[in-house]
Formats: sequence, structure tokens, C-alpha cells
Amino acid sequence: MKKSKKPTQNIRMMAVEQKADLVERLTRLLAGDNIEVHRESNIDRVLERFETEAYDVLVITSAAFKAGRSDGIELLEVIAANSPTTQILFLAESGDIQTAMAALKAGTYQYAKLPIEDEELKLLINAAIEKRPLYGTNLFLEARKHQVKLEQLVGRSKPMQAIYRQIRQAAVTDMPILLVGETGTGKDLAAQAIHEMSERKDGPYVAVNLGALPSELVGSELFGHEKGAFTGAIGQRVGKFEEAKDGTVFLDEIATIDAKVQVSLLRLIEQKTFHRLGGKTTIRTNARLITASNQNLLDLVESDRFRKDLYYRLDVFRISMPPLRDRGGDVILLFDEFLKRFNRSFKKNIVGVAPECISLLESYDWPGNVRELKNVVQRAVLICEEQVLLPEHLPPRFKPGKTVRSKVSFEIGTPLLEIEREMIVRALTATQNNRKLAADLLGISRRALYNKLQKHNIK
Repeated sequence: MKKSKKPTQNIRMMAVEQKADLVERLTRLLAGDNIEVHRESNIDRVLERFETEAYDVLVITSAAFKAGRSDGIELLEVIAANSPTTQILFLAESGDIQTAMAALKAGTYQYAKLPIEDEELKLLINAAIEKRPLYGTNLFLEARKHQVKLEQLVGRSKPMQAIYRQIRQAAVTDMPILLVGETGTGKDLAAQAIHEMSERKDGPYVAVNLGALPSELVGSELFGHEKGAFTGAIGQRVGKFEEAKDGTVFLDEIATIDAKVQVSLLRLIEQKTFHRLGGKTTIRTNARLITASNQNLLDLVESDRFRKDLYYRLDVFRISMPPLRDRGGDVILLFDEFLKRFNRSFKKNIVGVAPECISLLESYDWPGNVRELKNVVQRAVLICEEQVLLPEHLPPRFKPGKTVRSKVSFEIGTPLLEIEREMIVRALTATQNNRKLAADLLGISRRALYNKLQKHNIK
């Protein structure tokens, strides 16, 4: 029998079977052939896997095909249409030939009857690899191009994609950065991300919450002091700018500093030097400065509460952190992230969130932004004794029955194509880009949804 060529590059294969026998067999047969074999027990999670990973070969047994709740023929049609580089091999039990014929019509490359000899199975796999198309857009992966995480920031909404882009831009510069936004929007995490992505990442990252310090201690905290500089200064103290050296200093709530500290900070920015309080020695600093404010600094400038020259020195590269209410689809993504974190912290095993709970979370306005959401999840995980979070585990302000559902309105005369596209985008946002949930929300099949994504060029 003719020998098949050995693949010269890594090939990814998914085997869908109820037991692990086929995966173990394929792993043994293809050992040394640069082929990774992954497994799913039935067809229900196959599309989810394709939306995050690319596969060259998909092997499905008829038993696993029939065991899932999903429409198997529709699944094959969707994969064939949206991942043309994937070869599908169907392994049919005796009596399942009609199913195999339907699978062939739906886009399957080949089918074989079970049981099958090792040599024949290996030949079929290698033939599928050799004959697979080398080019073709994988629309599943195109839909997942958007970055979900950047350092400790989490979000895939359009506003957060813009923030990720600005953070990457800020990281390759050395200019002062001003982060603005409401309390709890993650300005501290953005500052840390800039530092971690910059050339200063090996240097210290020194964060100071100026709003938490008594005004008379801010100067000492930032610049340090000498022994006897003021009452209570019983020894020398190194300030944050001296501590940071060639790293980054992040000053949160910059609007709270008094006029005297503003002058000292302006001098430091202009000359890269400062003196400890009560000291005469000039100290040089190469620290990069990032500041943040939840107040409008320009309003403070106009009311003579903040120096104009300092304001323009700080506001060189501005990044405006969006409030959580404007980050469509990010609430549940963040909720899931915090749920995993607090599951570990409290040694819990909470595996899900009730749909009515999700509805309450998504309809809430989140005045405290991401920080409020984090606290809500922490409390819920702590008091939950079950494996699913319910509305009763949320704080009293989340009252069932008062959910305000999202509404979409269109002017009379809006083209139907435009309305359809907008509704699809809204459904994807509401379900965090989960194709199955979006299709259910729209009342259409997943195959129909993927057709509409292509039709409207929605990535």
C-alpha cells in the first residue's frame, strides 16, 4: 500500500468522540508526525473551539455526532463555510450510513465505516492533510481578532480596544501621560500596563494615591525629607521620585495637591531635579511620570486651583478611561474574570451565573464602575453556598423586577439592511460575541447568523 507523506509543519486535529479511545489511537498512530490531537466528547462545544483555535482536520464519529443537542448537519455546514481550510472526516458506525451521506452533502471531505484498521485510518488522515486547501479566510478566528486582555485590563468592547491601542502607543514614548476618567474605571491598571509594556519595565513602579495623604505630608512622600526638616522628622526619608530611579512614578488624584507641591512638581518635570524637604543637595531623577485625575483639571485651572503651566506639562498624552456603562458587553466578561479570582481566594467552586442574575448585572448603571463590579462579585462569591450565583447573592440595590432592558429604536425610513446589521451587532455585544447565544437571541440558527455576518461584513 502506498505510503503517505509525513507532514512538514505542525497540524492541529480535533477528534469528536464520546470515549477517549479514538484520541488515544490517533495519538499513537500519528506519533512523530507533527500532529496535535485534541478531543471533544460531543458536537456541542465544537464551534466554540473553532472560534478560538484553528484546526486542519476534524474527525467526528457518528455516535458523538448524534449524542449532542446541536444540529450536527448544520454544524458541518457552518464549519465548511467558515473554515474552508479544515478537512472533515466522518467515521460511521454500521447502520449510520445515511447520516454519513448527509454529512458528505454538508461539507465532509470523506467518510469511513467503523471499525477501521489502523493503516487505513492513518492513510485517510494523511490524505486529508495533503489535500486540504492551504489558503482561505478562517471567519471564526476573524471574529476573535479583538484583544480581550491587556496586562490586568479586561474588555473587548470598542472603547477598550481604543484604550489598548493608546496604551501601546504611550508605552513606546517617554512623555508624561495623563489618565482621566471616573472613579473606578481602572486608571491605576492602565498606568501599570504602560509601565510593564515600556522599556522601563525592569525598573521600579511606584504608585502614590495623593488623595489618601494629608496635604502636609505630600511633599515629604514625593520628594523625601532630611532629619529635622519639620516637627516629627526624626530621620532622613527617601521620597518616591528618588525611590523610582529609572522606573515609573504614578500619581493618582493629582488634582488634590496644594500650590506649594505643584511648584515643586513643575520644577521636577522641567529640570529633572529636586531637593528633599530641608535639604540642599540637588537630586536628579530619570523617572517617567504618569498622573491621573477623576476631576476636570481644566476647570480647576480656570478657577485658579491648579497651575496652568503644570497642567500643560502633565497633559501631553491624554488617555480617557471609559465608564463601565459605555463598555457594551464587558460587564459579564469582567464578572467572569472576578468570579475566577475570588473562587480561588475563597476556595469556592462556583461554576456559573443564573440568567436572571446576568440580566440584573447588565441593566445596572454601575456608577462605581469596574471597582464597584469587583466588590459586588467579591461579596456574591463570599456568601454563595451553591455552585450558581443567583440574584439573592447580589446587594439589595439589584432588585429583581426592576430590570431595564436595552431598547433599540430606528427612524421610519431606515433601510432594513441597516436595521438587520445593527441588531446583529447589538446581539453580539450583549452576548460577549458568543455566536450561539446571539443566534438564540435573534431567533435564528447559527448557520443563518454566520451567513449574515458574511453578508454584512461583520468581523
